[in-house]
Amino acid sequence: MIKHCPRRRSVIACEIALNQNIITIIRHAMGAFVTSYKANKMSLVNERYHIEHKLGQGSFGVVFHGLDTKLNERVAVKLELKTGSLLAREAQVYKLLRHGVGFPKVRWFGQIMPFYDVIVMDLLGTNLGDLFNECGNRFSIKTVLMLADQMISRLEYLHNMNILHRDIKPENFVMGVGNTRNTLYLVDFGLSKTFRDVKTNQHMCFRDGKSLTGTARYASVNTHQGIEATRRDDLESVGYVLVYFLRGFLPWQGVARKQSKKHRYSVIGEMKRTIQLEELCDGCPQEFVEFLRYCRGLEFTERPDYARLRQMFRDLLRNLGCDYNYDYDWSGKVPLYS
Repeated sequence: MIKHCPRRRSVIACEIALNQNIITIIRHAMGAFVTSYKANKMSLVNERYHIEHKLGQGSFGVVFHGLDTKLNERVAVKLELKTGSLLAREAQVYKLLRHGVGFPKVRWFGQIMPFYDVIVMDLLGTNLGDLFNECGNRFSIKTVLMLADQMISRLEYLHNMNILHRDIKPENFVMGVGNTRNTLYLVDFGLSKTFRDVKTNQHMCFRDGKSLTGTARYASVNTHQGIEATRRDDLESVGYVLVYFLRGFLPWQGVARKQSKKHRYSVIGEMKRTIQLEELCDGCPQEFVEFLRYCRGLEFTERPDYARLRQMFRDLLRNLGCDYNYDYDWSGKVPLYS
């Protein structure tokens, strides 16, 4: 019989309390930063970027609407306390992706004051999570198929650059503005990781016993089982996002909400593992079942056939009598950015 050590439990409790205290301190510090900028509206980042109103805030950072005073162009200014290397890593990834379609361009990365990392990038439009809500929590099959086409292309380029995203979800896909309003952008690379050596092209080794990275609702079955994420897992997550857009929900939403995170993740993972894909995709065209089945059948190091997956959805779009004309469900109904 295994006995639980009270001392170990107290250490874990202290670690949890410490992490919560750190997050609280960070949030207070970020709030103080916002207040100071409101009090001094002429403050500039890098003597060029004027910070305006706040667009959003997470546990470790905040995103501002800004203005490039030299070019008179709108920008996004993302700021985080220097608690780790997340923003620095994200800036490096954006630099690698700068020639790709559907990835925002970084204009500047650096530090302000002693404690803050800052990244200034192109201002984009509304993320798919917010657009989904604006459209009554359901997208039409035409909109979903046009989005699927671009999602697959974004992942293909990302993976060709030897990078995994590892946090695919509606909020990390954002529409462009102005001349790029029909272009879908992939953003937020704080959890991204290289999976292949750039020089040797050697794929990383198989590993298990890993904790879940990303958002549980859209995480792959293998990720739930502690297996290191690879290209197949990014694509499987896209499959769950697409089904969510079509059906308006996923079966594991809200389960074990009052339980511990570990228990909730375990329940969600078991539901994904055991549910029949036909049941998961009930009411969706068969192609969505085939997409998920294909992704789940890929080997750890196997390169997905992105072109095949794109063509499958394009054929479905054509067979349904729909034009690929970028006439999305939200076209003309929502502001370009908030």
